[in-house]
Amino acid sequence: MSEISERYRRLSDQFAARIRAVPADRWDAPTPCADWTARDLVRHVVDTQGLFLGLVDRKTGPLPDVAEDPAGAWDAARAAVQADLDDPVRAKAEYDGFLGRNTFEFGIDQFLNADLVVHGWDLARATGQDERIDPADVRRVWDATRVYGDAMRSPNAFGPELPAPEGADEQTKLLAFLGRRV
Repeated sequence: MSEISERYRRLSDQFAARIRAVPADRWDAPTPCADWTARDLVRHVVDTQGLFLGLVDRKTGPLPDVAEDPAGAWDAARAAVQADLDDPVRAKAEYDGFLGRNTFEFGIDQFLNADLVVHGWDLARATGQDERIDPADVRRVWDATRVYGDAMRSPNAFGPELPAPEGADEQTKLLAFLGRRV
């Protein structure tokens, strides 16, 4: 397995743990993403796995409905991505994307791994969980998101940059850069 495959496994496991820790009465809680509930956010992350598989002409296969089984839907979607990352040939499949011609694993690391970190924080914030992000992940997300410039900003993903409070730590600065109020 590659470093990218291992990173995706670790981050997708963390996201799965956060999904499983959502209290039953918090699935309709608002998230830092405009107009999204905790369940909507999970649906977005599940759907994005399929989007990236589609870039290399693959699919997640049948998934449980996020409305009924958010954890099951996430587990099924991430298993499909993980299987492709664990296969050296499929991981190197190429596609033309925003940053030019890239490999599936590059796209996963550049975008989905960053998405898992940030949307993991969003889910934690919405549902009262631990919001800490590993400092190494903060640095990696900084590097991954800066290359997109304003193209990454939309109301439900990464909003307009906000000013970080004076003396803010790196996590808070990153979240402000991505439009999150901490």
